[in-house]
Amino acid sequence: MTFPFPTGRRRRRMGPAPRRQIKMRVIVALVIAGGALFTFLRSAEVNPVTGERQHLTLTAAQEIQLGLQSRAQMMRQHGGEHPDPRLRARVEAIGRRLVAQSEAADTPWRFEFHLLADPRTVNAFALPGGQVFITHALFSRLTTDGQVAGVLGHEIGHVVARHSAQRIAKSQLTQGLIGAVVAASGDAGTAQMAQMIGQIVNMKYGRDDELESDALGVLFMADAGYDPRGMIRVMEVLADAGGGEAPPEFFSTHPNPENRIERIEAAIAERFPNGVPTTLER
Repeated sequence: MTFPFPTGRRRRRMGPAPRRQIKMRVIVALVIAGGALFTFLRSAEVNPVTGERQHLTLTAAQEIQLGLQSRAQMMRQHGGEHPDPRLRARVEAIGRRLVAQSEAADTPWRFEFHLLADPRTVNAFALPGGQVFITHALFSRLTTDGQVAGVLGHEIGHVVARHSAQRIAKSQLTQGLIGAVVAASGDAGTAQMAQMIGQIVNMKYGRDDELESDALGVLFMADAGYDPRGMIRVMEVLADAGGGEAPPEFFSTHPNPENRIERIEAAIAERFPNGVPTTLER
């Protein structure tokens, strides 16, 4: 007697236990994703300076506290404050003038301006809440107060537009959605890919912020009596600094200067359609 042999493998039916596990993973994923989206969407408010509708999960007081808590660490990373009190006072005076004579004065931010001793890193940056920094490596390349105002005005723009808080809110949303993907799939490879996509999305968003800060910086400079064309010169200085083997750290978070000059010129033309007054300080 002969017995027939199957020609292919018989598909195993999924039992009730695996089905329940998948169902529970999907439910958990939906709860995580829904919570992240709900938190993000309910946080919308209009920025009084930019008029932009933003999603923010930090209050103004929390942003200020976050900046103050991070201030000392950022100083240590760049060699502390510059030892020359006259240079520090110059940076502080230019920054204070920009704030006092522009819309930035009507915001809750606690602005402080710091000249860092770092002689190699060509950079400027701002922490949430009003802590603004410029390295001596960049400061030493600038020849006029107007050029320094161009750098500081740009960084003030980041603070006033609440770009850091926006990125924090978006990062929290991204992390929530990544958590949902992990919960649903249980696949570390999928989680790693989702994390990579999230980082790319957030980085692109930050690049757009830089162009908005340029436009705000032009307005703040003009309001404070500085010739906003000083910001164009800053872009040229940065482009020259990038000609060496090691590009400035500034380039890691800011778009290429050549790509920004045209936008700055357009912002200046909008602010001064009849030409920049000769009375403005260069």
